[in-house]
Amino acid sequence: MTPTACPQCTLENNYPDGDRTVCADCGFEWPTQAAAEDDQADTRVVRDANGNVLADGDSVVLIKDLKVKGSSITLKVGTKVKSIRLVGGDHEVDCKMEAGSFMLKACFLKKA
Repeated sequence: MTPTACPQCTLENNYPDGDRTVCADCGFEWPTQAAAEDDQADTRVVRDANGNVLADGDSVVLIKDLKVKGSSITLKVGTKVKSIRLVGGDHEVDCKMEAGSFMLKACFLKKA
């Protein structure tokens, strides 16, 4: 286990004490499990309309006509989108199509 820097004094002279880590220099204590919980939060699962797990680089198909906000463009049902990229936030899928670059919600997509 590599020592992590103290959140308060940024020195790496610390030691585990039960479920906490203690800095020997300043005496600050913080939970040891916080780093492990942060790693688990990064592994968010994005699912399409049918419940299939999506990953970066997948191809998807639109299951509904989508009007683009602030534009007269409508993305038609059945449009295939190649090489998606998963991002955080409300609109989980970033993709490029002929009409431009869009952020889409996974609930309007199905895996191709």
